[in-house]
Amino acid sequence: MVHKSIEKALILKNQALTPEIHEMVLGVKTTLGVTPGQFINLYCKDGSRLLPRPISISEADEKGGTLRLIYKVLGKGTEEFANLQKYEEIDYLGPLGKGFTLEKDDGKTETQETQEILIIGGGVGVPPLLELSKQLKGKKRVLLGFEKESILIEDFKKVATEVAVATTTGDEGIKGTVMDLLEQGAYAPKKIYSCGPKGMLKAVQAWGRERNIPMELSLEERMACGIGACLVCTCKTKEGPHEEDWSYKRVCKDGPVFKGDEVMFE
Repeated sequence: MVHKSIEKALILKNQALTPEIHEMVLGVKTTLGVTPGQFINLYCKDGSRLLPRPISISEADEKGGTLRLIYKVLGKGTEEFANLQKYEEIDYLGPLGKGFTLEKDDGKTETQETQEILIIGGGVGVPPLLELSKQLKGKKRVLLGFEKESILIEDFKKVATEVAVATTTGDEGIKGTVMDLLEQGAYAPKKIYSCGPKGMLKAVQAWGRERNIPMELSLEERMACGIGACLVCTCKTKEGPHEEDWSYKRVCKDGPVFKGDEVMFE
């Protein structure tokens, strides 16, 4: 499903999950080739808003030919999306970016099914972890953090071994952050997958490094073009053993998913 040109999608659902978070389901030509962690660019109908808005893919239904998007209304562009009606068309480009790595089936089904995987999400970084949780094999333990209102909890419960929630207000789950959940649990995962705000990812990275656990981190950055041409969404990455061995990579093109040991948080 790698499109080199802008396509039209049919809006099959567009509703509010919370006052700020909305869900949109798009009917598309095909979802083949979509990797968990990728995103699409959505284009506004208002001609004054030329730049597309990157939206993470929450679920990709191959049989139904649909993409499920969960997005936060932050400005005029996403406000326009929130007001679109069922059966309207919307322009999109995608899938874009590099998603999470899914281990190939090596025939050791029993071993894979018993391996512990830790999936950690925060805020609007939670949605792209849903399709990942569906496709990963093993014992999937999901830790989710929100400010007040949670989203997608029941969806994760359908595909994960365990789901734990933290809210800063204490309205649901424990009162605290997703890092409080991590510190309180007895986790010994084979691998960590995480998506969320930079401060959370930095803390997850430190936790994983202390225990020498492989990680994949999906970064949240403001994007302009979404295809690597404008160099707006760069991040600093480690390129070698020395302090000066680093470079900038484009989050939209080289990411948004990076290996945990290569990301350098300022």
